[in-house]
Amino acid sequence: MVEGKEGHNLEHGSNGHEHSDIDIYDPNRPKLGIRQRMHHFTWAWFTLPMSTGGLSLLIFAQPHQFPGLRQIGLFVYIVNIIIFTCLTFAMLSRFFLHHGDFYRSLSHPREGFFFPTYFLSIATLITSTQRYAIPDDDNTLKWAIQTVFWGYVVITLILAVGQYSFVFAVHNFGLQTMMPTWILPIFPIMLSGTIASVIADTQPDITAVPIVIAGMSCQGLGLSVAVMMYAHMVGRLMSAGLPNREHRPGLFMNVGPPAFTALAFIGMANGLPDTFDREMDGFIDVYLIRTFAIIGAIFLWALSLWWFGIAVVAVISSPPKYFHLGWWAMVFPNTGFILATISIGKEFKVDSVLWVTTGMSICLLLTYCFVLYNHIRAVIVQDIMYPGRDEDVNDH
Repeated sequence: MVEGKEGHNLEHGSNGHEHSDIDIYDPNRPKLGIRQRMHHFTWAWFTLPMSTGGLSLLIFAQPHQFPGLRQIGLFVYIVNIIIFTCLTFAMLSRFFLHHGDFYRSLSHPREGFFFPTYFLSIATLITSTQRYAIPDDDNTLKWAIQTVFWGYVVITLILAVGQYSFVFAVHNFGLQTMMPTWILPIFPIMLSGTIASVIADTQPDITAVPIVIAGMSCQGLGLSVAVMMYAHMVGRLMSAGLPNREHRPGLFMNVGPPAFTALAFIGMANGLPDTFDREMDGFIDVYLIRTFAIIGAIFLWALSLWWFGIAVVAVISSPPKYFHLGWWAMVFPNTGFILATISIGKEFKVDSVLWVTTGMSICLLLTYCFVLYNHIRAVIVQDIMYPGRDEDVNDH
């Protein structure tokens, strides 16, 4: 664990490169060139477009719209595409400049867990594209987004099985090192349910039902694995205490799985055709399914609220001193929490709840701006993309 400057020097992040006797937390430490810094451009950077995409979805879902708000959301969506594209090229540049970094990044016991954030960014782009770029009457684009959905399901299922299989075979983690990032490999397949909840309502009845069934399967898989991980997380918190102050914002990752599942439950139920009745006897019809979806969503929303409270208390009690890309965990999972709250409020038509979500959205926007400012500042002053300061160094 790291508290301030203790226990770290430059060689921890540079694999024995030069300047190993320099304190990486010294403001007067040597500045590095772009080539050296690109060696420490990690997969965790994709938490930025992941969070930006979530912000664009939150803007679209606002219960209290004003003229121009959707245009602002469209602008954020376009900016997110640019950010994602630039980061993809930057990551490719890292692998081109530093041969062997691709495998090392995937196999690293810490950075490897951030690889799924690339696919989480893609998930937000898919859902944002459906919201902002696909007209309701364009059948060609409806077919295209459906094809993208099924491709995403296949790829993320392979990721979920493959990455966990690799971790089980190669790494040996102690319970005291457990971090919320262990949930990330299952997160992309889980968001297939969230994507399904967005696109199913726009699809023809004959394709909407399979999409909902696949989405529910993926959502169930993701939540089930997340709950198993929660057991380890609680065990770690009980036996080893809270994470180091620098990594406590990562606890907000635990908010995501139940929140996005609650959101997906309601969205997928509403995405089923109004005529859906499996046995054609009126006993289990779409309206009963929607009722149970709301019940399940409230059940999971409460779990998300609990984790949110735990994370808030942990961060406030010992705020981080140095910027880490894990700070973005204060944005994306909480986006799902707010979206789930909005969906529940809309189902019950409780305007007071919807006004609360408006306040929550403003708080999240401020959080996004705060993290983005510190992110940009950290890049400029070389607090990140610097040996020992990124996710390519072991630090729990």
